[in-house]
Amino acid sequence: MRKIAACFLTLSIAAYAVEPSPSAPLRGYTAEHSANEVQWEKKFSEVPDQGRLRENMRRLTARPHHVGSPYDKDNAEWLLAQLKSYGLDAKIEEFQALFPTPKSRKLELLGPNRYEAKLQEPSIAIDPTSNQKDEALPTYNAYSKDGDVTAPLVYVNYGAPADYEELERMGVSVKGAIVLARYGQTWRGIKPKLAAEHGAVGCLIFSDPKDDGYVRGESFPDGPMRPAEGAQRGSVMDMPVYPGDPQTPGVGAKPGTKLIPLDKVQTITKIPVMPISYEDATPFLKALNGEVVPENWRGGLPLTYKTGPSKVMAHLALAFNWDRKTLYDVVATIPGAKYPDQWVIRGNHHDGWVNGAGDPISGASPELEEARGLGELLKQGWKPERTIMYCWWDGEEPALLGSTEWAEYHAEELQKHAVAYFNSDGNGRGFFRAEGSHSLENFINSVVKDVTDPETGMSVWKRARLASQVRTGRGGEGGGAEARTRPDTRIGALGSGSDYTVFIDHLGVPSANLGYGGEDEGGGQYHSIYDDFYWYTHFSDTDFAYGKALAQTGGMMMMRMADADVIPYQFTDQAETVHGYVTEIKKLADTMRMQTKERNTDIAEGAYKAAADPHKVSVPPPVEVVPPYLNFAPLDQASDDLTAAAAEYDKAFTAHAATAGNDVNEELLKTERALLDKGGLPNRPWFENMVYAPGFYTGYGVKTLPAVREAIEQKEWPMVDAQITRTAEALEREVAVLKTATKELGGK
Repeated sequence: MRKIAACFLTLSIAAYAVEPSPSAPLRGYTAEHSANEVQWEKKFSEVPDQGRLRENMRRLTARPHHVGSPYDKDNAEWLLAQLKSYGLDAKIEEFQALFPTPKSRKLELLGPNRYEAKLQEPSIAIDPTSNQKDEALPTYNAYSKDGDVTAPLVYVNYGAPADYEELERMGVSVKGAIVLARYGQTWRGIKPKLAAEHGAVGCLIFSDPKDDGYVRGESFPDGPMRPAEGAQRGSVMDMPVYPGDPQTPGVGAKPGTKLIPLDKVQTITKIPVMPISYEDATPFLKALNGEVVPENWRGGLPLTYKTGPSKVMAHLALAFNWDRKTLYDVVATIPGAKYPDQWVIRGNHHDGWVNGAGDPISGASPELEEARGLGELLKQGWKPERTIMYCWWDGEEPALLGSTEWAEYHAEELQKHAVAYFNSDGNGRGFFRAEGSHSLENFINSVVKDVTDPETGMSVWKRARLASQVRTGRGGEGGGAEARTRPDTRIGALGSGSDYTVFIDHLGVPSANLGYGGEDEGGGQYHSIYDDFYWYTHFSDTDFAYGKALAQTGGMMMMRMADADVIPYQFTDQAETVHGYVTEIKKLADTMRMQTKERNTDIAEGAYKAAADPHKVSVPPPVEVVPPYLNFAPLDQASDDLTAAAAEYDKAFTAHAATAGNDVNEELLKTERALLDKGGLPNRPWFENMVYAPGFYTGYGVKTLPAVREAIEQKEWPMVDAQITRTAEALEREVAVLKTATKELGGK
């Protein structure tokens, strides 16, 4: 679902620290078990094969395989057969979900220079699977409402909150208009959401060449960028409210499950919305009048970008088949020998918008090689200590359907048994990237220090650190004393946009998103008919070297987490990160208070000058409410308590982990669950994690300490203190769990 460039935050702190001696025991292992684990991991790392990765992709991308298509089911059955051939216990779990597909689409510009949009991507002779139009979904946005509207056009740049603020300053209204928004900056579903909130009646989202077309490089097939008639399919469901089947929030959608009526569903858009190519967008942009837009609003087309409104009308008419389709989740299980009731879970989706090579098969194919590798180890006598589950989700592209329905259906079991969830969602060539729960940060660092980069021969951890050092020297993040002394490279926080969402945000399962990228120019093929085997093998990880690296990385993470004597979470990194989040939101409140005071001063000065001019009659804008001083004391205290509890736990872990029993593991399973609040976030109770969530107006982008941060950003001043208290209470719950775990280890 997510572009690789947006999907992961590069490990971003430059490093001078020396990697630890390979003879040091792995965290959570006795010395004997550590040595044994290292040997098994070395054997595993030799199994993934680039040729197999290539053939996996060729097979899985041979036909369009969207939800409800024959090849989607065929792929699931093929994956099942492969897993069984590796000696694994595997099955397909079926669910059902609402998945609308186009019945009719029409877009035209009225007036003397009438233009009817083509709304079609042409096949390209050199690309053998781009001609499968009879099997492929046309260009559309899933979960757009039906609609037939005729209205003037207004250009809204990326359609983000800041863009509407700029339009208001320019005196431009979108009320009663069809907005033209370009892809990028915000998740696509936010664009129609904000447009509707501002009174628009329709939304067109176009791919501008400045963002993923010829401005960035050669257009496909000569290069990787989007051609003139290429368009980006994608979901616009309001997933920041809840993902998964729109008619069964919080409940696994099995046959017979009670459904919310379509007209009561919250997450379908309020206005019709459709994606278009920049070739189709050009006549509509040329029809705009009004002011010339600010420089940073200008795209790459050879025309003058204006705000609008247009003098001529546009006509948009959409109708959909509102059908429920079957989802096919493929799940393989390797029972744990010692702790069978503790589950380590791996996932990547298998459905695509069309042929889906980059998204998702470049991640699904390495995951299959991981499973084959573990099957080979089983034949040699290895057995995981904890149960390992490998999952290939269906329906990720429309709305994280397969993973959400599976996890909601198994929610009670997962909250009792899930240790961690490791996700990928496509893969490219370049540097290791990760984001996730910060209790996993140290663990992720430890694994990637043992994965060899195929280009340089150094560890992928070291290569990412060195590359980050170059970026830091050019004004990037990091630097200073931390860059020289912090042992662990930071990982980013998780928002949404892939299958980890239900695990971390709804169920409190520590999660991570993994992949490689940064050296390949991607994005132009994204969610188009050109994201196929030909494109990927010419412009991305062409020899599958980094597909092999991802298989090694994911497989070793699964093994190391599954085999540890004590679950290798680490909380000092988490505590430091949470402290940083608290500092950020305090600074945000101070900045908003200062800016409001400055604006009010400007308003007062303007009103004074206007009053002194007898020839001028003006009505000054209303004075803004100055943000109150907020009581951050509960959060400060909770952050300090977490820091102290993490330090005490780490001290006890160092001293006693080698002799610990399973009681401490059972306690550790509660740490991330403690961050959940059953009341959920304001206006979206499905999201229960008080530390991580996608932003209500960002979609994919994360908002940390979201209940507090968004209340401040949205100027909901009366509710901020209550959200501070709720968030602090969640942190204190984790503190209490950590104190119990510390006692289980023999600490204070």
